[in-house]
Amino acid sequence: MSAFAVFTGNSNPELAKKICEYLELPLGAAKVQTFSDGEVQIEITENVRSKNIFVVQSTCSPVNDNLVELLLMIDAFKRSSANRITAVIPYFGYARQDKKVAPRVPISAKLVADLLQVAGADKVITMDLHAGQIQGFFDVSVDNLFAAPVLLDYINSNYKNNNVVIVSPDAGGVERARAFAKRIDADLAIVDKRRSAPNEAKAMAVIGDVKGKIAIILDDMVDTAGTLTEAASAIKSEGAEEVHACCAHPVLSGPAVDRIDKSELKSLVVTDTIPLNSKASASKKIITLSIAELVGEAIIRSFRGDSVTSLFV
Repeated sequence: MSAFAVFTGNSNPELAKKICEYLELPLGAAKVQTFSDGEVQIEITENVRSKNIFVVQSTCSPVNDNLVELLLMIDAFKRSSANRITAVIPYFGYARQDKKVAPRVPISAKLVADLLQVAGADKVITMDLHAGQIQGFFDVSVDNLFAAPVLLDYINSNYKNNNVVIVSPDAGGVERARAFAKRIDADLAIVDKRRSAPNEAKAMAVIGDVKGKIAIILDDMVDTAGTLTEAASAIKSEGAEEVHACCAHPVLSGPAVDRIDKSELKSLVVTDTIPLNSKASASKKIITLSIAELVGEAIIRSFRGDSVTSLFV
């Protein structure tokens, strides 16, 4: 069986280092830089012939730069006679554009899937896709991992013996929230939300009993935090004792951190699929958990040909 190696671009080097620590491997040597005009320049500085390659790269902000880095790294490995190339994308950018929501708009997630395959990716490992059906946009194997094991461990450690209710911030997240509630034997509630414009939301009502309980809002990502903070306000107004939130992907763009700091939220627990900016890192409300061991285990099992089903929880 061929040896394997892990490489990374500039999007999330700290996560890649933690994954390599779990794997007890050195991070692969590559130069990822830009020309003076902004073009991305890639050079793999070690022999990868006949190796199984795992490229760890979240396509987070700056999304287009990180996506191009990933595509060019995959192409470089293909042209260097690597045996098999797996794109490990903890946060899959453009996932929210998974269907036509208006006339004359692209299905961007499908285009990104095509680009990855044309570049030479033989497999994709990602986490908490915004829409699970994106897996069907690929003709190669896709393992969509979930941050659930990491978040569940945190919830069980901190709130297990409390009167907890898991809250979905919208109708689309009910299935995810129900699965969490079932695993910790908690109640379930839903926030009825009406969206007036992109990235703007108005929480209208809470369906379910949250009075006197510790409410934990569960979502796959937090972008501008408009939905999240409106939901927290609605839940608190319904008599919840405390309001917390958990999510896999801390996009946290625009006014997100200010909104969180001023909101009814007591804490926001996120993972390191996306590195926090300096403002988010300084927030006392934001707690970061690492998914490095989860991704590292998926890499090992993928390399060995073992099942990854148990990682899905």
